[in-house]
Amino acid sequence: CALPIYSIRGPSSHQSLVGIRSTMGLTSRGGVSPLNLLADIAGPITRTVADAAAVFQVIVGEDPDDPVTSRSRGRDIPNYLAELKADGLRNARIGILRAAYERPTTDPEIVAVFEQAQKDLARAGATIVDNVTIERVQRQQGAGTCGGFKYDINRYLAAQGDRVPVHSLDEIVRSNQFHPSVQVRLQQAQSGSENGPETPACQADAAYRAAYGAAITKAMDDGRLDALIYPTWSNVPRLIGDLNTPGGDNSQIHSPTSGFPAINVPMGYTRNHTLPIGMTLLGRAWSEATLIRLAYAYEQATHHRRPPASAPPLPRGK
Repeated sequence: CALPIYSIRGPSSHQSLVGIRSTMGLTSRGGVSPLNLLADIAGPITRTVADAAAVFQVIVGEDPDDPVTSRSRGRDIPNYLAELKADGLRNARIGILRAAYERPTTDPEIVAVFEQAQKDLARAGATIVDNVTIERVQRQQGAGTCGGFKYDINRYLAAQGDRVPVHSLDEIVRSNQFHPSVQVRLQQAQSGSENGPETPACQADAAYRAAYGAAITKAMDDGRLDALIYPTWSNVPRLIGDLNTPGGDNSQIHSPTSGFPAINVPMGYTRNHTLPIGMTLLGRAWSEATLIRLAYAYEQATHHRRPPASAPPLPRGK
C-alpha cells in the first residue's frame, strides 16, 4: 500500500494493522499521487509484522522513476525477515517521547493502554527510558512557506496524459468532484504559491528537516536508544466529515519531518475493547531492521490484533 505522510501508520493504528514508513529514499514513490514530496513515503500495510517485513523486503531499493531513491545506492539491503525474532526486545533500550502525545485533549484510555505497552515491553526484556526530549529546531525566519503540494500535484497530473480526467489542481477545484470537508484546503492550495524544491522557501524547509533529523539522532545517541515510542494517535478516529473534535494525529511530525523510519504495531483497544489503537516505534535513518525486530518481538509478546468481527474469514487457498 503506497501512501504519504500519516496515511500508512494512521490507518494501521485505527484498524489494528502493521504499517512501515521507511527512511526517505529507501522506498520509491513512483506512481504515488503526491501530497508533499519532501515528506511522502510509500510503504506496506499488513496484518502482521512478518507480512509487513516480507512486502518491505521486495519494495526497497533504487528506482529510476523516483530520484530520491538514489540515496539508497550502495547500501546493503538487510534481510528483514531474519529480524523476526521473538526475543528481539532483549537488552533493547526504548525511549518514551512524551512530547509527541501529551496534550490536554489526549484520550486517557489511550494513555492507559500505552502505559501497559511500556510494561509489556519491559517484561519482554527492554529497558524503558522515560521522557526523552528532542532539542528544539528553529525554522529559517522570513523564508516563507514551502507549500509544495501545488507544484508537485500539477506536475504529477500533467505527466499522466489521458490516464486521468484532470491535469492540474485548478481542474480538480473546478470539477467539484471531492468531499466537501477538503474544499477549503484545496482552494487554499490553489490560491497559494507554486513553490518548487529550488525555491528559497522549500530549501529552508529541507534544511529544517535535516536539522530535525540530526536532533532526533542526537537524542537517541545520548540515551543509547534503539527506538522512540509514542501512541500513533492520541484520540480515537473521527467520524467522516468531522473536523471539529480533537484529531490526535501524532504521525505528521517526527518521521515525516526527519525522513526517519517508523512502524505502527497494534497496541490494544479502547471503548470497551472495540476501537483499535497503535503504537509507533521511531528509529534512526536506515534502522528499519531494528524497528522490525522490536515490533515483531512486541507483537509476539502481546498478540493484540484480532480479526474484525464484521469481516468473515477468507476461503482457504484464496
